[in-house]
Amino acid sequence: MKTLHTIADLRALLPEAGTCAFVPTMGNLHEGHLSLVRQARNHGLPVVASIFVNRLQFAPHEDFDRYPRTLARDCELLDSAGCDILFAPDERELYPQPQSYKVTPDPALAGILEGHFRPGFFTGVCTVVMKLFGCVRPSVAVFGKKDYQQLMVIRRMV
Repeated sequence: MKTLHTIADLRALLPEAGTCAFVPTMGNLHEGHLSLVRQARNHGLPVVASIFVNRLQFAPHEDFDRYPRTLARDCELLDSAGCDILFAPDERELYPQPQSYKVTPDPALAGILEGHFRPGFFTGVCTVVMKLFGCVRPSVAVFGKKDYQQLMVIRRMV
């Protein structure tokens, strides 16, 4: 498995859009994430996973800095699950300027359930997923159903 930290390196390895299957994550991986990598492998394309802890998903009272970051362990797990490329940018790579443009999901879907209790959460999710889609340019992306509301928000965004 190759680990890349810049968009330029990712584009050099995957110069054409639509040539990979993509599994976006925030790291601290578990079996559910690994099953998504294995599912992505079924598409017959190189599998790209990302690890990026997205500040935009955290409310001011939530502790972004304490989110578990287990990159070495995550790399081992991804490699054993059949991931070909890990895209692990730092915050400056993905957001070189303060992120003033954001993807705002439909409030009828994003403002209920978890979105009711975490205002702005799904705006952060949609913004980073759209940004990652622009970097990776996959032909298919694989998301879990554990957070069904998030899956529906992403589907609607796409």
